[in-house]
Amino acid sequence: MAKTALVVGASGIVGGATAALLAAEGWTVHGLARRPGSQPGVHPLAVDLQDRAATAAALGDHAPDAVFITTWLRQDSEAENIRVNSAMVRNLLDGLAKPRAPRHVALVTGLKHYLGPFEAYGQGRLPETPFREEQGRFDVENFYYAQEDVVFDAAARDGFSWSVHRPHTVIGKAVGNAMNMGTTLAVYASLCRETGRPFRFPGSPAQWSGLTDMTDAGQLARHLLWATETEAAHNEAFNLVNGDVFRWQWMWGRIAAWFGLEPAPFDGTMVPLASQMAEDGPLWRRIAEREGLAEPDLARLASPWHSDADLGRPIEVVTDMSKSRRLGFTAYQPTDDAFFALFEQLRRERLIP
Repeated sequence: MAKTALVVGASGIVGGATAALLAAEGWTVHGLARRPGSQPGVHPLAVDLQDRAATAAALGDHAPDAVFITTWLRQDSEAENIRVNSAMVRNLLDGLAKPRAPRHVALVTGLKHYLGPFEAYGQGRLPETPFREEQGRFDVENFYYAQEDVVFDAAARDGFSWSVHRPHTVIGKAVGNAMNMGTTLAVYASLCRETGRPFRFPGSPAQWSGLTDMTDAGQLARHLLWATETEAAHNEAFNLVNGDVFRWQWMWGRIAAWFGLEPAPFDGTMVPLASQMAEDGPLWRRIAEREGLAEPDLARLASPWHSDADLGRPIEVVTDMSKSRRLGFTAYQPTDDAFFALFEQLRRERLIP
């Protein structure tokens, strides 16, 4: 019999890639989202996890072998992030409590485990880089920790195994996603080409010249499946990146060349995308109408605030993958290839001109 998966956040970057991989591997996949889209091989399940009673009713007789939690809702403060996002995980796992409890639950968080939440992002005393899993929790309130604790408590109650996955910035395709650097940069480059504006790196000197890494959504999906099917990876937390490192002073030129642009020289001045793109909504709509693009709403494609947070960090951020490597996860994804594959997909699906 095919294994059954419940992918929570199936309409997002990570959830969409995970659902696609599981379906290709022969799993029966149910994709849960507030507004699930259509995806080949995925059975949509419309659920608002903030509604406890509706969540329990919607899950009904669902008894997945594995649950992949890849979603969160951004709030105005970290206290609200903790309240809302921990409740969503709790409502989900309570709705799947025994006798329908899964055998494994995989939770996707991220490097804010080490960097702190957006309210205190990259501030105070941070762990040394490269970040390693044994460095533990940052001494500040963080909704990632609250989500973890809900999973740990439910696992002790219901007897399932768990894994926690901490990607760096994720490269992948989704529309309406709150954190989407790849598509944001593609839209920004398209706007620069349209208007003749300089293709300027928006971030900090530390990010321009320091080493960094990223996570392709497909790479993360493979890691989620590996941890689910590998007993030695159960009840463990893992960092997950592509396996290469780069400097933005190199990558920026690679991205510019893909779009037929010359990168503007970087003078060390931060010019955030949020300010550069603040008035571009009407222009993007005109481009979309002229080119027959699928999404005319700039706000549903680009998330400048999130890209600015990552590219504006005052510290070098690199991630250690030794724990996964030692346990047998050897997949590798060059990050420039991940960007190029995304750009090709966005153009093919008429999301950029």
